[in-house]
Amino acid sequence: MPRIAAGELLARLAKGKPVPALLLLGDEAYLRDSCRALLVEKYVPESAREWAVSRFSAGSNYLAAALAQAQTHPMLSPQQVVFIEELEALESLGEEKRDAAVALLDAYLKNPAPFTTLVLEAAHLDQRMRLGKILAEKTLVVAVSLGENDRDRRAAAIVEAKRLAAERKVALEPGVAEELADLVADDLLLLRNEMEKLAIHAAESRRIRREDLEALVVSNRRATVWKLSEMIASRKAREAMDFLSRALRHGEEPVGMVAAIAWMYRKLIEVQELRGAASPWQVAGQLRMQPESAAIALGSARKIPREQLLAGIVALRECDSRLKGGTLGAEAALDFLVAQLIGPGFGGRSF
Repeated sequence: MPRIAAGELLARLAKGKPVPALLLLGDEAYLRDSCRALLVEKYVPESAREWAVSRFSAGSNYLAAALAQAQTHPMLSPQQVVFIEELEALESLGEEKRDAAVALLDAYLKNPAPFTTLVLEAAHLDQRMRLGKILAEKTLVVAVSLGENDRDRRAAAIVEAKRLAAERKVALEPGVAEELADLVADDLLLLRNEMEKLAIHAAESRRIRREDLEALVVSNRRATVWKLSEMIASRKAREAMDFLSRALRHGEEPVGMVAAIAWMYRKLIEVQELRGAASPWQVAGQLRMQPESAAIALGSARKIPREQLLAGIVALRECDSRLKGGTLGAEAALDFLVAQLIGPGFGGRSF
């Protein structure tokens, strides 16, 4: 069967033809949950979901029980949805147990129950192994991941931003989807929450502008990022570290802070690229920023060399990966980030 993106699932289901088995492949929880909700809404009436929606885990040796349920007529519903999570656990079984489990699953997929939609879930699968090959051939594979590199992840977040806007019947000004993806660091759950807020703010105009992003999405972190830009421009490394440390203690999410700093760095690069903008009001008008933010941005952009800003974008991506991968604690990761942003000549924090 074909492989589709999570955003294409709704259109696929709208065709009306039943899908006997799907594989949700990937580790993006928001996309996976969205697909789950679509499938349940499509196939099971709300009044019957207590009886006609089942969840099992292959990691807990419940594969046989799950397939038995899939072959059992549901109560109070013409269709049922059976979820089997952690399918990748089958790959780590001993050869004999793995072969038996794969054979059991293969036998079901050759003759699936017409009243069941079987939803298999795996964060990753080795496509060279028999399990991966069978599922690629006999299920509709839905990619629930954002891709392996920053470009793919950002592109997927931009597509999701546009989809969420269309779903809420609001128009996005050019550049809004891209900027929103940057601001939320490709966190799709946060993206959805921010889009809800922006759509409500759009009210009767049904249009989201770049000014709205700064007013609503950036506002909570605006003071942090612009004050930080002044500290970096003035090479006040220890002051910047202490500032971020306080923000962490006050409940700021480290990944969100890094995303906001990355947004700020892109704004500084945009300021440097402006032609004939010598005053904060000119910057504010051309980049659709608040005048007070534009004044700080103009001052910082004049002090920080372009090469240092471009290197900072790379450092911010690396910091984002370290935080998401758990390879370094939040405060240590942010301290290291500040040292990179300040550039050569900084010796580190004194303890």
